[in-house]
Amino acid sequence: MSFDFSSVWGALTIIGPIILVIAIVWAMRNNRGTAREVQATEEATRRNYDEQEKADKAADEH
Repeated sequence: MSFDFSSVWGALTIIGPIILVIAIVWAMRNNRGTAREVQATEEATRRNYDEQEKADKAADEH
């Protein structure tokens, strides 16, 4: 008794990309932060840049 793998391969060729797109969309939707989290991240980044700029200026003065 022989099993034809070409039909399975054809089904996986169609179903695989569909599952991949669903996984990517799901990850993109669930990876977003709330507005408060995004704002806190932006503020922390701005503070880090300001601190680094001050440290660079202090190092240049010496």
